[in-house]
This record gives sequence, C-alpha cells and structure tokens, in this order.
Amino acid sequence: MTVPAPFSQLVTPLDHALLWARQGQAVAIATVTGTWGSSPRPAGSNMVMSKNGLMEGSVSGGCVETDVMLHAQEIMDGQAPTVISYGVSSAKAWEVGLACGGKLDVMVEAIQSPACPTGTWPLHLLEQICDLQASRKAAVLVRSLDGKQHVLVQAHQQNTHEGLPPSVLEAAFHQLQDGRCTTVEEADGQKWFVQPIIPPPRLLIVGAVHIAQYLARMAQITGFSPIVIDPREALATPDRFPGLESGTTLITEWPDEALETLGVDTMTAIVTLTHDAKLDDPTLEAALKSSAFYIGALGSRKTQASRLQRLQTLGFAEQDLKRIRGPVGLAIGAVGAEEIALSIMAEIVATRRHAPLADIRGW
Repeated sequence: MTVPAPFSQLVTPLDHALLWARQGQAVAIATVTGTWGSSPRPAGSNMVMSKNGLMEGSVSGGCVETDVMLHAQEIMDGQAPTVISYGVSSAKAWEVGLACGGKLDVMVEAIQSPACPTGTWPLHLLEQICDLQASRKAAVLVRSLDGKQHVLVQAHQQNTHEGLPPSVLEAAFHQLQDGRCTTVEEADGQKWFVQPIIPPPRLLIVGAVHIAQYLARMAQITGFSPIVIDPREALATPDRFPGLESGTTLITEWPDEALETLGVDTMTAIVTLTHDAKLDDPTLEAALKSSAFYIGALGSRKTQASRLQRLQTLGFAEQDLKRIRGPVGLAIGAVGAEEIALSIMAEIVATRRHAPLADIRGW
C-alpha cells in the first residue's frame, strides 16, 4: 500500500503562515511563551496573522487576540519583535479582557520574507518546521526571547548546535522527550524559549461502520487527524465519509498492514469498531507493539474477555493487555452511534490529557 505524504495532515496555523508568506504577504506569528494560573491556552500555542488581515489560531481563546493583532501589524511594519505580558493585575489586561485570573506572555515576531525584510523568523525555518510536522517527525524550536536567534534542534543532531549555550541545548533534548515548552534563563540574563514541535494527534479508526462516521467527524472537530481503515470497500467509501480521501484518509487495506505503513507514534490513538476478530485481533496485536497513547476496542464485556484471552495466547502479558480500553469509551450511558462516538472521543481526550476520568472504567 502506498500512502501519499502527508498522512491526513491537519492544517496548522504555521501551515497557514507559510502559505501566506509564499503568496507574498507579510506574516506575523504570536506564540504563548509563558502561562500562570487559569490561562486559557498552553505555552507553545500559536496565532498567525497576515498584513491583509487574515488570522488563524489562538493565544488566549479570544481575550487578548485583538491587542496582539495590533502589535503584529506594527512588527510587520518594521518594529522589533516583542514579548507582551497580560495579567489581571494590570490595567491593560482588564482593558483587553483577560479577567480569568490567569497571566500569560505572548511573543510576537514577523516572518523574514521579501514582503517583510525586517522580520526575524527565517522563512526557510518555517518551511522546515512545516515539512517535519507533515512527515510526523519531532523537533524542538529554540528561540531567544529578543527574537534574534532561531535554532531547530532534531534528535539526530546532538553535536551540531555549537551556537547554543549548553544548558539550552540540554533543555532542548529534554523537552524533545517531555513534549512540553519551557523557558531557560542564562547567567547573562538572556532568555530562551524551548518549544517542542511534535506531530499533531491523529485517530486511526478500524471499521468503517456507523459509529465511525460520527467519530471521524468528532476527531476533526477536536483537532485530531482521522484515518478510517477497512478492507470492505462497500463500507469505506467517500460518500459515507465526506471529507476523507480514498487511499490517504480512507484506506481499504487490511488494518495491520495499514498501521505498519502509516507508522504509529506517541501522538496516535487507535480504535477498533468492526466486531470482527479477523480485523480487530491483528489490529490490536499491532497496536500493542506500538507506542500509541490510546487503544480502544468496541464490544461487550464478554467480547472483551474473549479477545484478551486470544491475545494472551499470542504472548501478551496482562500488563500489556491493560492498555486496551474495552468496552471502549467513557461510561456516560451512551445510546446510539452519535453518543457512543462522543464517549469514545471523550475517553481519548481524557487519556491524552491524563485526566482522572481516564482511569475510571465503568461500562
């Protein structure tokens, strides 16, 4: 099976920024570099803006976006990059609406391009980041908070960043594994923002059944890239799954072969919905050997017990089998395909965010 790259890639704010820059627009990027209290968006969140007024992404869920856009226009006109601090203790915060009790810092800088020669974020670096995300490869973007230095650190480049202070480079490789942003301050007062660039989450749905139609749609709304896999071509059709494309996000191959081709990483969730052991069992076997952060299987408790017994005979230990969530979904009393899909998506999100609900299995 050949799967064209990128695999069901969601369009991110940075993808929009690259598109606009290539179209000849001046573009600014705002990044949350610090949060305290009940800030609505985590560190690393991006909002991108073009000179002609286009905007994608968010840094606060609507509280400070207008003010950030005003700063972005000034920076695209030639002003230096800046870090803006918002908090309920400042009059500015109340003026722009950040009254939730949190604080956040937002760095605003422009892409360096023919349309904005004063920009400090190199266009080639943005291109490289978008390519890495499309191919589901992780990296870390390291920036000085004065906007003068931008370095992309990848796992295989341990000794190729002599320009970075040792403590910053060490933090970059640590955050590559941790997946969270951090700020490092050197003895000379220079501050660096360390931002992991990780693949966007995706959901592999095995079984093009009724529930899958709703689950794929909910995955897209929730920020996941859905891929539906089912060798039964009568079920896996674009008519039944509008928005999915044959061969890329709608795959009519055997699931275990599809998983091998797609490559399962730590940002991948897998759900089997077929009720058919010929399809479910090979999928679960491949999933258990992978680093998927979530594995779920539809079926009754009796069905789940039978499948676990079959997998145990293949050599999987009890601890391995605990990774399979079945019956799948949070116990919300779901009835019908729509509600079952909702319960599954809720459990996936809870698992990804390490929420206490993820540990409650009560079907």
